Amino acid sequence: MTRFDFGQPVGGMIQVAYTVPDIDTAMKAWTERVGIGPWFVRGPFTPPGARYRDLPTAPTLTLARAFNGHTMIELVRQHDDGPSVYRDVIEGQGRGHGFHHIAIGVHDFDAAVTGHRRAGAEVVFTDTLPTGARVAYVDTTDILPGMVEIVEMNEAQERVYTDIHLASVGWDGTDPVREG
Repeated sequence: MTRFDFGQPVGGMIQVAYTVPDIDTAMKAWTERVGIGPWFVRGPFTPPGARYRDLPTAPTLTLARAFNGHTMIELVRQHDDGPSVYRDVIEGQGRGHGFHHIAIGVHDFDAAVTGHRRAGAEVVFTDTLPTGARVAYVDTTDILPGMVEIVEMNEAQERVYTDIHLASVGWDGTDPVREG
């Protein structure tokens, strides 16, 4: 089985993501209660090429990412009330904040997206990350407790995940929140 440098299998689950009302409070709770860290925070930012249900979208987001073992935990805060893949779960399904999606890391992005479409899942969000990697969220809430994010793991994106993972290995609790 081929694995990414941060330890997860290619094509397997690489991340579990949660929406939160406050990034700082959530990071602190995850660190104090579960020992996860350090956190790498990106934002607030607006993804410049994002599309939500085939229309341009401009949510303002902050992300915090850390590893627990070989799996990334991602915390997502949307700062505005605009329609988005995050609001779909928070408000549209009446669940409030909490679990949102798992992510799978793939090399063949187009094949992964096509496979989910053929299985009946709708692509509800697409974007290109600063590393040039593409992402797509597919709505799997009819059969799973959340969505699935497909992440194209190009060399630069794998390096980002690996660097965050390596920071967590042997982490002694210092510098719990970092930029990135």
